[in-house]
Amino acid sequence: MKNLNLQSLIIIAVLALVTILWGIGSVPLFDPDEPVYAETAREMIKYNDYLSPRIFDNFWYDKPPMYYWLVAASIGLFGDGEAAARFPAALMAVATSVMLYFSVSNIFSERAGFWASIVLTTCVEFFYLGKAAVTDTTLLFFMTAALLCYQHKWYWVMYIAMALATVTKGPIGIVFPGAIIFLHLLFTGNLREILKMHVIRGLVVYFAIAAPWYYLMYQAHGMEFINTFLGFHNLTRFTTPEHPDRVLWWYYLPVIILGMFPWTGLLLQSIRASISEASSEELVKMSFFNIWWVFVLLFFSISQTKLVSYILPMFPALAIIIGWNLARLEKQRGESLLSWVIGTIIMFGLLGVGWLIGGNQLPEAFLEASVLSGTTFVVGLVIIWFLWRERDVIFAGYLHAAMGFLTMLIAFSFILPPVADRFSVKTMAAEFVAGCDTSKPLYVDKFLRPGFMYYTGIAGEEMLPKTDALQKAVSDNTPKYVVVRRLEFKRLQNPEAIQNLRIVKEKDGIMILEKY
Repeated sequence: MKNLNLQSLIIIAVLALVTILWGIGSVPLFDPDEPVYAETAREMIKYNDYLSPRIFDNFWYDKPPMYYWLVAASIGLFGDGEAAARFPAALMAVATSVMLYFSVSNIFSERAGFWASIVLTTCVEFFYLGKAAVTDTTLLFFMTAALLCYQHKWYWVMYIAMALATVTKGPIGIVFPGAIIFLHLLFTGNLREILKMHVIRGLVVYFAIAAPWYYLMYQAHGMEFINTFLGFHNLTRFTTPEHPDRVLWWYYLPVIILGMFPWTGLLLQSIRASISEASSEELVKMSFFNIWWVFVLLFFSISQTKLVSYILPMFPALAIIIGWNLARLEKQRGESLLSWVIGTIIMFGLLGVGWLIGGNQLPEAFLEASVLSGTTFVVGLVIIWFLWRERDVIFAGYLHAAMGFLTMLIAFSFILPPVADRFSVKTMAAEFVAGCDTSKPLYVDKFLRPGFMYYTGIAGEEMLPKTDALQKAVSDNTPKYVVVRRLEFKRLQNPEAIQNLRIVKEKDGIMILEKY
């Protein structure tokens, strides 16, 4: 590999390891997603069945097994717990940062590779999801590897990466890279390159790796697996909103503003420069990264189901564009930095105010959120000074990275721990085991059920939100316990249902109720 610098590699590796691994065991698994993956991996071990994922002791077909396998291996190495459940995601995030340095250094320059990796590592969405026990950074690693291998013309490795992405999250593992690559070849008028990509033999390699799990699952579970996995968890989620209140065309705009912070202020200027300032050779490469992020954004903006984590695959492309632009600005010190200054004023101002507003909503962490807000304002002002007065691109870039690291440090060391019970059922699960008769029937809010199962080993009966499930549960005079969110409890319409209903414990919006 050419264009590499050992010092840069060490900086990136250390920064990524500290930024991503810091605090992965300091807070409980957040409801509802993280406990799902941890509990499913735990049940793989319990049943010694690594083919068919289970949760609540029942088969389920939400995701392929890659992340469950990784978590199960992590539990085997480190023991059960939050850190073990999150470690595979963190490791894949660190690997993505390092991979980006190697790849971009060879596509453009060592400085572009250095800055691209720094940008990705220190942006909020990346390090937040890198600390979460979910599939997203595992998918990101394989999908990013496939797309970067296309740029290097390492086509055989590209097919392997696509296959592993498919075993991580399904057909998206080949659909996304395939569509982005095809659109780039079409845009550049280079469709003949397909003839050099060993498509037929490459697909044989792809299916040899990706297909066995799907085939074995079909053999074991038949059409129930096909209808649930492909029908509901892929097609239906694209066409039907799982969260109707999120079907907004602008849903991902604030996600990008916060997710790319502290680099958001440089984003638009970098995208513009990638089109107007790139050389003819660079423009062909830059068109690929622009197609990459635009495709991901448009796809999930059209999709009816929207989640913050869905657009993570666009972040490496944006980081590469910003990294390339920073490397360019280092060389061209005479260029105006006005747009960067304006972007910094707007974005650091927005986030500084945002942390204050968030602190008002979380009084337990108001002081810590205020410190983060003040730090954001101060660092933003220093960046503006060095850009406007000193025109020091390098130091301003380091200050951005430092702001990203400080955001992570303050959030995961001081803000999240005192408010964790707002996002996890862990404490209330412990209260239930310690103070309730666990032999009685139990009903659990669907949102809380994975975490409750993970922390107690008791599944309970599921109550769907925004339905009459809670009403029915408390109207039945059979003695029982109910674990429910307060917002669901407030929907009870029948006053008679509350008779003989005792609040055993309530904390941070979660209630344990007893029907007697």
